[in-house]
Amino acid sequence: MSILPTFWEETIESLTVVNDTLPTAREYGIDFETGKLTGSIVEGTEAIKVWIWNCLHTERFHNSIYSWQYGVEYEQYIGQTISDELLMSDAQIETEEALMINPYITGISDFSAKFSGSKLHISFTVETTLGNLEVNTDV
Repeated sequence: MSILPTFWEETIESLTVVNDTLPTAREYGIDFETGKLTGSIVEGTEAIKVWIWNCLHTERFHNSIYSWQYGVEYEQYIGQTISDELLMSDAQIETEEALMINPYITGISDFSAKFSGSKLHISFTVETTLGNLEVNTDV
């Protein structure tokens, strides 16, 4: 015998039904040039772009508000002299690990990374459930 009334059991059962489709991706819009919020809510591929931008500009383990799975570890390259091959390989692994936690992202291809002054410039193609996206950003 349950301590919950019958109508509660029915409500709980209806809430535990698993949905096979992902909900619509939604994020607060960002002006990628300034990094400031635009005041609008974006959906779909534009929301995935915002999520990618935020993830690539958040250093992993620095902010306790984020899960330890969220963000990248690009600070390890600061002040280091490394070859272009090592930079490409390691930055690609860091980027893939960071982005693949998103259920909308299925893969990354055409990755390139290079230092441009004091910034790391990365570009790649993100394969998502909603289509491919091109990413070119300085981090």
